[in-house]
Order: sequence, then structure tokens, then C-alpha cells
Amino acid sequence: MYRRTRLALIAVTVTAALAAPAAASADPGGRADPLPAIPWPAVPRPAVPPPDAPEPRPDAPEPRPRALAATDAPAEGTVPQARTAAPPQVVDVAHRGASAYAPENTLAAFMLAKAQNADMFELDVQETKDHELVIVHDTTLARTTDAEQVYPGRKPWRVADFTLAEIERLDAGSWFAKKYAGERVPTLARVLAAMGGQGIGMLLEIKSPELYPGIEKRIAAALRRSPTWLRHDPLERRLVVQSFDWGSVRRFHAVLPEVPTGLIGKPKAAQFRKLAGYADQINPQFRGLTRAYVKKVHASRMDLLTWTVDDRGEMEQAVRLGVNGIITNKPDVLRHVLQASRIARAARLAQATRNGQAAPTGQDGRIGQANPGQAARPAAR
Repeated sequence: MYRRTRLALIAVTVTAALAAPAAASADPGGRADPLPAIPWPAVPRPAVPPPDAPEPRPDAPEPRPRALAATDAPAEGTVPQARTAAPPQVVDVAHRGASAYAPENTLAAFMLAKAQNADMFELDVQETKDHELVIVHDTTLARTTDAEQVYPGRKPWRVADFTLAEIERLDAGSWFAKKYAGERVPTLARVLAAMGGQGIGMLLEIKSPELYPGIEKRIAAALRRSPTWLRHDPLERRLVVQSFDWGSVRRFHAVLPEVPTGLIGKPKAAQFRKLAGYADQINPQFRGLTRAYVKKVHASRMDLLTWTVDDRGEMEQAVRLGVNGIITNKPDVLRHVLQASRIARAARLAQATRNGQAAPTGQDGRIGQANPGQAARPAAR
């Protein structure tokens, strides 16, 4: 996946392939443990969510379509009996945390994403009047806090017009549900400290950088103060920085080039070679995405993460397109989709093995080889 730091994925062995379907049939509930996946999470992934898992709020506001990059992708692994490579794994990224179930961009949402076994959580970074980095999606505080009540005379309640001390007075949870009353707008420093070492990756979006000149350097400085997020051990490297503003991504790359970066949007294929000079991912919206486009991104030695996908059928379609990761407000639903895909793939592999056949393809849901562009990617540049 990333040219600078590619996470090794566990190859699916024939033993695991045969065992998974058998386990599923042996359980009266039809459940089975998931096959090996990305080595980030330290917590075993359950086959089903816990009984007390929160239900989605039916009246939850529809998040604005946003792309967030952060991929991890496939390293090739071998399955000797079938003489083929294990398909790439798809990364489960929790959009603003598990935001279908908890107030977006809060520690509650990030911790819930971890509990639901997401591979990464995504967040949006902006800056206060006194240049403190805070986690907010909108450029104003009105939608996701009680700023209108606390500061009635300060319309339109722009993030950049408030100091950190003023923002810390706000309630960022009650708008979503009463049980989250008192949840605060977190600082980036607080998130880095709270989520570091939790076994979950972070997709950090630089939000509206045109409003905050120099924010890239301040984000880089914050990351350097939290070295757990910058470890060179591939099993610990789980950070990606991305933005809709590609110039901002380029500026960040110039300051902290060892951190993988992503470009939110859908550039033309003719631009890929130039963009690959400072980006590791192209992260387009799911609507209109095609297999041909995904293949072109992979051929340019970049990964592709798509957003924001909450429908189960669309999740399955995205997997078939060959994406490296999916951004969703419902990481628990995506986890089940990915698990079902692995079990079905393992069953086909087992059948091919019994028939003495080699399995021919990859991440589109059929058995076989990972994206051919992946194997040739250099480990560093």
C-alpha cells in the first residue's frame, strides 16, 4: 500500500480457508470468527456486535459527503496449495468516529469506533483564534455544539473566532442524544493522547486549511509531540493525513514526508503520475466510482479509499470494485460485510483447492491474486 510504509497483512492459509466455513456451519447461529485481517487492532474482532451495542439514531443528521483518506492495503501473501496470493484486505474506517451512534468528532465516537473494531477512525482538524488545534467538521460551531445558547451574540459562531477556552465551555454531545450531554470538543492533542496505543489507526483530515495559514506545520508539530503515532514499525504505523485541498497535502508532505498522505477527490488519470510525487492515496466519493478508475489508481502505485458508504449493498459493491478502504458512519455494519466477504472467498478457495484449481483474481470478491500494481510498488521513495 503506502510506498513509504506498507503494513504487512496476514496471508490467508488454506488451513484458515477450510476452517472458516466449517466453523460457520458448526455454530447454530451460523457465526464464525473472522479470517485474519489488518494487524492494527489489538482486540479480537467478534463475529457479531455485542448485545448492548447502540442502535443507530433514526433521526441522526445525514453527514455531508466527505472523503477521508487513509488506506492500508494489501501485501501479497501466498497460499501454497492453490499457488495464488491472498487478496488485499479492505480497511474499515469510521467516519468522524462511529458517527451513526455517537456525536461526531468526539472522543465518545472514536472510542465507540474502537469498540466496534474499526481499523481506523477519521477526524477533521481546524484551528481556534489562539491557534489551538480542535476537532470539528463544520467551519462553524452551531450544528454540533450549543454555541448559539452559550454565545448568542456571536453569530455565525465560526471556529476561528473563538479561543480554545471559549470552545471548551461548549457541549458537543446533547444535540445528538441526552446521554452524551457534557461531551466536549476535543483538541487534537487530547485525541492523540487518548487514542494512541489503542490498536486503531487515524485518518486525519486538514479541514478548510485556507482559513488557517500554516496549519500544516502546527499539525506536524503536534504529531511530533506524540511519537507513538510516528513509529516506523509497520505494525505501529497507522496514521494518514489527507485533505480536499491538495496544496495543503503537498505542504504537509514537505514538512513531515514520512507520514502517508491522501487526496480527497477524483483527479483525472493523466494527473496521477504528478500527484504520486507527494500522495499515497486517491480518495473519491463512492457515487460514480468504477472498477476501471480503481485499477488506474492502483497502476499508479497509489491506494484508493472511498466515502461515505453506509448501505450494506453499496459496501459489497465497493469491495467488488477493488477499493483498499471504505469510509462509513457504521463501522460495525461494514465489519460484518467484510467478514462475510472473507468467509465466502475462503469457501471458494477451499472448493478450488479440492478441485485442484488455481484461483485467478483478487479483491473484487473472487479468490485469487492481489492487485497486480501492488506487488511492484517500492517500499520507500
